Amino acid sequence: MDSYDLAIIVTGALVAGSCGFIGSFLILRGMALLGDAISHSVLLGIVLAFLITGDTSIVPMFVGALIFGLLTAVMVQALNRGGVEGDAATGVTFTAFFALGVVLLTAFAGRVHLDLDHVLYGEIAYVPWDLLYLGDVAIGPKALWTMGIVFLIDLLVVGAFSKEFKICSFDPGMAASLGINVALFHYLMTALVSLTTVAAFESVGAILAVAMLIVPGATAYLLTDSLGRMLGLSVAVGSLSAAGGYLLATWLDSSISGAMAATAGALFLLAFLFSPTHGVISRALARRRVGHRGESMLQ
Repeated sequence: MDSYDLAIIVTGALVAGSCGFIGSFLILRGMALLGDAISHSVLLGIVLAFLITGDTSIVPMFVGALIFGLLTAVMVQALNRGGVEGDAATGVTFTAFFALGVVLLTAFAGRVHLDLDHVLYGEIAYVPWDLLYLGDVAIGPKALWTMGIVFLIDLLVVGAFSKEFKICSFDPGMAASLGINVALFHYLMTALVSLTTVAAFESVGAILAVAMLIVPGATAYLLTDSLGRMLGLSVAVGSLSAAGGYLLATWLDSSISGAMAATAGALFLLAFLFSPTHGVISRALARRRVGHRGESMLQ
């Protein structure tokens, strides 16, 4: 394995690991669709940031994405309080923002690097050639450094407020009764989702970032009932999806990002079938053993 292969695998593992780590909290709160909504809504923020500044660097892109990520969460809650069902509120908000972003992108930003293929699909195969320079010295792929820093920020923020995030995820009512500002931590989590999503755009694109935001966490959820182990497993599943997906793409000569997402889906299917406590086949075998035990006791 050469440096080119290693750079792609490590970048993919960082994207999948960071998305899976932060996406686990969305899954615990039954808000996986909010991650999908934010990852699409931030397109409007990215396009507006470019149209206002004329700059495609990470700082204006992140600011625009963060604003519209938070705005998505605010609008979903406002519609929900106004009587619109949660799923419908989420769907209306992100489709409206995403559609407007696509319109502005194709109308005013189609001739620059910020194009639909770049924003929506990404191309992780180009990661090793897009280098970050410190002065005149190349210090490695830009996406690898970006995702590494984002993953570190996710770990530090969640680690600093682990108790608050845990209580808010499992029982928001209890968290409020203990004096925890549930809304503050909801929006802080939204900010982390927005940060992680926009950082993943250049390497895997928004659509595949959504897959990694949901699937590794959902897989880990089937494998354990412990939050700590779930977070660790989500990172492990994401990293395994990246490595296995790259090998699959190399073998099939296919899309690398697509193969990574497909591998994540295959791992979820295995967990769904064979998880010791939640797996369909495992539970069927357990019921069968209990039935045989009951029959032997009656004989």
